[in-house]
Amino acid sequence: MLKKDLVEKNPLRVFHQDSNGNAVTKRTALLMARAGLGKTAILVQIALDSILRGNQVLHVSIGQSLEKTRVWYDDIFKDIAAGAKLEKSFEISDDIVRNRMIMTFNESDFSCPKLEERLNDLVYQNIFRPNCLVIDGVDFSTIDPAMLGEIRDLAESMELQVWFSSVCHRNDDRTSANGVPAPCHEVDEYFDTVLLLHSEADDNDLSLNVLKDTTNCVETGKVMNLDPVTNLIKA
Repeated sequence: MLKKDLVEKNPLRVFHQDSNGNAVTKRTALLMARAGLGKTAILVQIALDSILRGNQVLHVSIGQSLEKTRVWYDDIFKDIAAGAKLEKSFEISDDIVRNRMIMTFNESDFSCPKLEERLNDLVYQNIFRPNCLVIDGVDFSTIDPAMLGEIRDLAESMELQVWFSSVCHRNDDRTSANGVPAPCHEVDEYFDTVLLLHSEADDNDLSLNVLKDTTNCVETGKVMNLDPVTNLIKA
């Protein structure tokens, strides 16, 4: 399979155009799942899809090392390349490294002003200008909603796609009117798109459910299944 075929067949393509066929270049999105189900694996697939489409991605990892985050990218791309029998995978892998930057924060150090300062340094020095921003590891149980508003404004001003992740808990039944579970049930207004990584009777039966999408790309309730071995989203 060629790179362009991989892009065209990627199930994540549904998030790139609205129902009128217009490209969606700005989005603030949230991916939720219970601990250990594979949030980072999904975020990395979203990031790789963006890179393969010719964009640059900044992956902000909170509380996780740069090396561990890099391994996620290496392993998931290997699974994608092997499953698709991708031609010139080594060249594409090199292109991914050039167009991806990983930035790490300690949990206590992350804030929008610090993120914006480091991001502006990259852009103004012409080092790196991302089209997609992945923020993995925010503790939504203690987050100040004002920070979400600040990051949303940053995304608007820089025309960024922003994807957050959050842990939800099996025994917490609180939800928003849109069905967004706690601890994000009181902040879902800040997100255009909310996805839930869900397991049925056991964790080998995983699906990605669309809880909310105001960009008119996908309908609420859409379900995408995952390969139980690789956690790759299936067409």
